Amino acid sequence: MIVGIDEAGRGCVIGPMVMCAASIDQLEEFKLKELGVKDSKKLSPLQRERLFPEVERLCSTIVTRISAHELSKMMDTCSLNEIEAIKIAEMLNTGGVARGSSIFIDSPDNIPAHFGKRIERYLTKRMNLYCENKADDKHLIVGAASIVAKVIRDHEIEKIKKVVGVDFGSGYSSDVRTVEYLTAHREDKKILPYLRTKWITLTRMNQKKLSDY
Repeated sequence: MIVGIDEAGRGCVIGPMVMCAASIDQLEEFKLKELGVKDSKKLSPLQRERLFPEVERLCSTIVTRISAHELSKMMDTCSLNEIEAIKIAEMLNTGGVARGSSIFIDSPDNIPAHFGKRIERYLTKRMNLYCENKADDKHLIVGAASIVAKVIRDHEIEKIKKVVGVDFGSGYSSDVRTVEYLTAHREDKKILPYLRTKWITLTRMNQKKLSDY
């Protein structure tokens, strides 16, 4: 078995970060290519939705949702890279991944080996970690994990939009609709549970005017 790990929503200011570990028999990985699996960023929303059930049919998946509240709380003592390392280790330790498995991970660290060492500190069994930048573009199994994480993250964002009653866009501070919404509603009690209060993007938003974006 080979395992691919990726996340969606790392840099968002609204909503959870979703992480997925997808695994498949190495001899079956070619089937992902036949489906058209690739880095989720290179697929349209419709393509991702179409591929999502097919990936889940072919792969075993472990999904972790880290809420905005949990992320904000953990940021008191941990960097975002450390949080990712902790959550990846939790998935590998408790998700039934066999000792000695080969794990391909999309690294958020510019020096992937540093991220691998972070993860190893929290592992309870030996695994072969291969951390790479842009691993979701290099390995089909990581691309599969990126699709699952992205689709589930998008579904979570749609749920939040229904709660607040406003389409605030993607939840990224680079999104004009998100900036406009937060400029007017960041103190709204409906959105507060889903807001990453420790994110520097929100701090900057408090300091700038909307016209600055």
